[in-house]
Amino acid sequence: MISPVSALLVALSGMVIVFAVLAVLSGMIVVISKVVAFFEKKTAAPAREEPVQAAPAPAAAPAGPFGGEVALIDVDEKTAACVMAIVSHETGIPLSELVFKSIKAL
Repeated sequence: MISPVSALLVALSGMVIVFAVLAVLSGMIVVISKVVAFFEKKTAAPAREEPVQAAPAPAAAPAGPFGGEVALIDVDEKTAACVMAIVSHETGIPLSELVFKSIKAL
């Protein structure tokens, strides 16, 4: 039979190992994030110092914040309409207040 002291030592050593591995993982995350940030700064395009010209005003105002267009990716219009109706029904938000940017088949 295992003595209570040895059982306690096994449990304690298991907990120490788990916390040590968690500490190593958190250190690895910090190191990897700094490496990625370094490479992102290095590959970023240099900022242009040319003056920005104002864009011409559009001829007609779009029908909403995204122009009223929905990008359908591998989905026909009937399926997209069903998805939009289901989302509207399940969330309780009127369809006129929802904005869909794109619908993609998975």
